[in-house]
Amino acid sequence: MQPSSAAETSSAYSPTTRILVFIGLIMTMIMGALDQSIVSTALPTIVSDLGGLAHMSWVVTAFMLTSTIATPMYGKLSDMFGRRPLLAFSIGAFLFASLLCGIAQNMWQLILFRGLQGVGAGGLMTLSQTVIGDMVTPQQRGRYQGLFTGAFAVSSVTGPFLGGVLTSALSWRWVFLVNLPIGLLAFALIMFSLPAGRSEAKPQIDYLGAGLLSIATAGFLLLFNSVGTSLAWTSPLTFLLFGLSLAVFYLFIRQEKQAPEPLINLGLLRIANFSVCVAATGIMSFAMMGSLVFLPLYYQLVLGQTPATSGLMMLPQVGTMLVSSILGGIVSSKTQRYELLLAIGVGIEFSALSLIAYCAHHGAPPLFFLISLGCLGVGMGIGMPNATVIIQNSVPGNALGIATAMMSFIRSLGGSLGGGAIWRGYGAYAATSVASHGRQD
Repeated sequence: MQPSSAAETSSAYSPTTRILVFIGLIMTMIMGALDQSIVSTALPTIVSDLGGLAHMSWVVTAFMLTSTIATPMYGKLSDMFGRRPLLAFSIGAFLFASLLCGIAQNMWQLILFRGLQGVGAGGLMTLSQTVIGDMVTPQQRGRYQGLFTGAFAVSSVTGPFLGGVLTSALSWRWVFLVNLPIGLLAFALIMFSLPAGRSEAKPQIDYLGAGLLSIATAGFLLLFNSVGTSLAWTSPLTFLLFGLSLAVFYLFIRQEKQAPEPLINLGLLRIANFSVCVAATGIMSFAMMGSLVFLPLYYQLVLGQTPATSGLMMLPQVGTMLVSSILGGIVSSKTQRYELLLAIGVGIEFSALSLIAYCAHHGAPPLFFLISLGCLGVGMGIGMPNATVIIQNSVPGNALGIATAMMSFIRSLGGSLGGGAIWRGYGAYAATSVASHGRQD
């Protein structure tokens, strides 16, 4: 966004309005981040109640698929119709689906409702970050995006713990029903405070592009989540599905080049800062979700820690990420050195990941993992908000929604691929590590 247009947009918010909207957006962000991980600890109880063990993974996969697919659509539509109606739809769909999940009577109902929940969730974080980009000037974005990154970090890591507490103390159904009071308050704050924004007289929606992107994304994610489990890497069906997904993605690119109002603005990829930071966001998300999946398993299966202890051992990452994202946001707002801070964050993150890999390979004591995780949190806390600020500052105001959505789309893909890759590769690795460290369970 250009500084002049940013100033014009931010001037529409009084200090009181800005505070109310920000509180509502933070609550919205927390809901979206929590539901990426809160269900995991409740799954065994859900299966014992509803049955359907063979389909258990679809409770997570359905949400991941629909939320990833919906993300770019929210960005484009919010640029056309304004942020407020799209946020209303996103929160409303998410809460309605959360209620349905909470009263599901069998596994297939729950999977269906989780897919619907993902449709709403696809807009929660994307639109929240977009509204922040509208609401403040480019010079202020670092501070606010740092706070958002901190909230995202805390919610993502504490999700499994909260899910376990709710399941044990109340019922697994409260893993979904807990969204209702949070979401209703966030909805009220946002609808009361957020200006209506723009609405085009004759919007042109790229339905064909949306359909092609949905098919291609679903194909890639389903293939990635099946290879190594229900599908062999060298299976003819694997190559067929991969080829079909690539072909559909190619058709999507061709459609976007000729559509009057493309779903994805391919021209933004010619902006160097935008392209580099979108890629960096995907890589950082890959690393974050990979570490969240790998390390708790490693702690339990290799180091022999209890589930509770393995959860506590993840706290250095969330703690340092929370502090560094807030402090890093303040520093970036004052210095405006976003590129330098991003480079520092990525460098620290790469070093921390290398140290974690070294510790895991050589069977280092838990203290070394805690130090490495703390460094990883620092790198992510510095890097992620600055990548978002660079992306938003590098595009014109009328493309802010789709630019943020493209970033969120790649971040979701990176997280899905990171968690999936670690999950698949860990089976063989854990067996080797358990044998080498003498644990025979």
